[in-house]
Amino acid sequence: MSKKVLVVGGGMTGLSAAYYLQKAGIEAELVEKEDHLGGKISTVHKDGFTIERGPDSFLARKTSMLRLAEEVGMSEQVVKNATGTAYILAKGRLNRMPQGSHMGIPTRRRPLLKSSLFSPAGKGRALLEPYQRLRLKKEDEGLGLFLRRRLGNQVVENAVEPLLSGIYAGDIDQLSMDATFPQFKELTGEYGSLVRGLKETGAVPKVKRNKAKPSVFRSFSGGLESFVEAIHSQLKAGTVQLSAGVDHIEKKEQGYHVLMSNGEVKHADDIILAVPAPAVAKMLAHYDWVEPLKQMKATSVANIAMAFDQKAIKKDIDGTGFVVARTSSEYRITACTWTHKKWAHAAPEGKALVRCYIGKPGDEAVVDRTDQEIEDMVLHDLRKIMDITDRPDFSIVTRWHNGMPQYSVGHKERLTQVEHHMKKDVPGIQLAGAYYYGIGLPDCIDQGKEAAKRIIER
Repeated sequence: MSKKVLVVGGGMTGLSAAYYLQKAGIEAELVEKEDHLGGKISTVHKDGFTIERGPDSFLARKTSMLRLAEEVGMSEQVVKNATGTAYILAKGRLNRMPQGSHMGIPTRRRPLLKSSLFSPAGKGRALLEPYQRLRLKKEDEGLGLFLRRRLGNQVVENAVEPLLSGIYAGDIDQLSMDATFPQFKELTGEYGSLVRGLKETGAVPKVKRNKAKPSVFRSFSGGLESFVEAIHSQLKAGTVQLSAGVDHIEKKEQGYHVLMSNGEVKHADDIILAVPAPAVAKMLAHYDWVEPLKQMKATSVANIAMAFDQKAIKKDIDGTGFVVARTSSEYRITACTWTHKKWAHAAPEGKALVRCYIGKPGDEAVVDRTDQEIEDMVLHDLRKIMDITDRPDFSIVTRWHNGMPQYSVGHKERLTQVEHHMKKDVPGIQLAGAYYYGIGLPDCIDQGKEAAKRIIER
């Protein structure tokens, strides 16, 4: 009898898992509780603009997404981002990131000394990093705390944290070192210095003077949702069910019974749960070992995309956008992308598309303000930076309630414990997705593909 697999969750992880299972000839069905696929991926086409409501790109050096794009016939639609200066808003001004920085960590002496981001004391503290002999902790710890010990508070607060907030939208001191950047600890242990390790391993690419920075991000000319549609088109007809939530999963003598929200019962030999951890905890609530999944936190964020005539932006800054240091508490926005400069396909000629983000630890309630209130507060901040005097032609607000998983200290250890129990009690069920082992789109594809591979090999 052929094996039947149920994939729960139609985001990038679930879609990838279903695709690779079916490609291998496995009978796989995908169910998604929402009325659309793609998870946070959502593209709007309006008045010649291409607007991403969720992620707007993926990292090219993580090649799994490019490989999948080739398999589903999307290679010709892949586009590179335009590169340009990215700024950090700190000390009341837009500051250039020092050349040779990696995730905000300065690795070159002269650009650090010339930077307006740090005081003389802050620069001196960072320059001491290669000469420190600090004991490396074996146990997991907060990423921010590790970096503060090595580089000082100013580098963390004015450079590293603003960049990472665009990825994790959380408190950097609470983020798990082992689950986010374990390579920082490994490099420090091997080379005796994080900065030295980054330089020796080529983590910071050398850019020749007057030569453009290499493009590191990719998207699709029709928007990211076109990629979701391309994967969906490769799945067998009738194997995707939308508006189909899962309430409960029960292990039986042969396989599993899955109780759907509409009362239907599905049978599966294997299940891939590509959904948030709290949802998994509800589906498997009769096991006490799901408690750590219930406790996994996520922050709420929102973004607003605003369309303008380019003439409305009086102070047109050469670059692709900026992030805001948390020390700049007078601003409610956390980041701003000049999307029309970053992506050629995003706006018609003569138009500008600006996307700003709000919501951070301690200010999550702002996400629930009305669309008009969010537009007003964002414009208030932008007028101080870019001298935008007009209101936008239109704006689109997107809210992600509990949408950004937080890998808090001890994340990997808790997952290991849960998966140990799963192998014993529910060996045919796997976890995969942004809540677990990486939040980027290529990370999600990798997890979906790996989960499918384990089933195929069995």
